[in-house]
Amino acid sequence: MAEDTDEESGVELGIGPAVEGAPISRVAERLTWAIQKSEIDRKEGETKIRTPDGPRALSDILAEIDETYFPTRQSFREAVEAVIGSGPVPTGEESA
Repeated sequence: MAEDTDEESGVELGIGPAVEGAPISRVAERLTWAIQKSEIDRKEGETKIRTPDGPRALSDILAEIDETYFPTRQSFREAVEAVIGSGPVPTGEESA
């Protein structure tokens, strides 16, 4: 297994402040699909998700989603992104 380094991934990492919360894609990767919304909430509900408006608990985001079952990772991500929107995630520098 390859080591997880920025050199191998080809991504140059900046030196700026850390961004609070986890990307929704990282949370989605930790789950097994298909899955019920209640199971996602049980396993990951307290996880803070990065959003354009700042970090939010996944449980709060799930409460705004009507679907109760997600057959695929993509269907979950689309439902979450419909609630949180898309765009740049604020860093500590932007709040100054």
